[in-house]
Amino acid sequence: MNYTAEVSEMCPVAKGAYHGPAPIPEEGKWVQAKEIKDISGFTHGIGWCAPQQGACKLTLNVKDGIIEEALVETIGCSGMTHSAAMASEILIGKTLLEALNTDLVCDAINTAMRELFLQIVYGRTQSAFSEGGLLVGASLEDLGKGLRSQVGTMFATKEKGPRYLEMTEGYCTRLALSADDEVIGYEFLSFGKMMDFIKGGMNADEAMKKATGHYGQFENAAKYIDPRKE
Repeated sequence: MNYTAEVSEMCPVAKGAYHGPAPIPEEGKWVQAKEIKDISGFTHGIGWCAPQQGACKLTLNVKDGIIEEALVETIGCSGMTHSAAMASEILIGKTLLEALNTDLVCDAINTAMRELFLQIVYGRTQSAFSEGGLLVGASLEDLGKGLRSQVGTMFATKEKGPRYLEMTEGYCTRLALSADDEVIGYEFLSFGKMMDFIKGGMNADEAMKKATGHYGQFENAAKYIDPRKE
């Protein structure tokens, strides 16, 4: 270690008591984290790219400083899906610090990684008070049937009003309108369920019919419209 002349000429003064870092909650216990291997936790967060045209929801499950599980969900930019595919391979097996300093291809995913790092090292995780933390694979519980991301997509104009395109239940096929042309319900197709039926041997027409449902006062509508064409 090299010191300046001023420091070299100083006399030594003993340091007072050392209390260590403040303990943080991790998986049901309080931990004085001093090294990356002292960090564990399950959490998720959101990142965005520089022009803010796309966003990423990133979920990580960290055990003893190592990323054991990663769920990468992106929206708003076609290139982000390919970046997410690369990030899913890059993240697993890395230490939390390695992942923070790794190019995850997309700015939104990089930003999400930064936000998660802050949550995890400060003990603000979803599993902070869960004894033993969450099992590896817990992130899949955030997904819908068929392991599809839950997405809401709505479009509206002042001139023509709202159009529901995709809800948590699935792809909106028809909107139900009242006599005053107000939305009172919708019909949806659950792609996750439909694909499960087809993979189980059901023909596509029957699978589509079985995976179709409706919500609200759909059956009492004055008329129905296709939100993408009408």
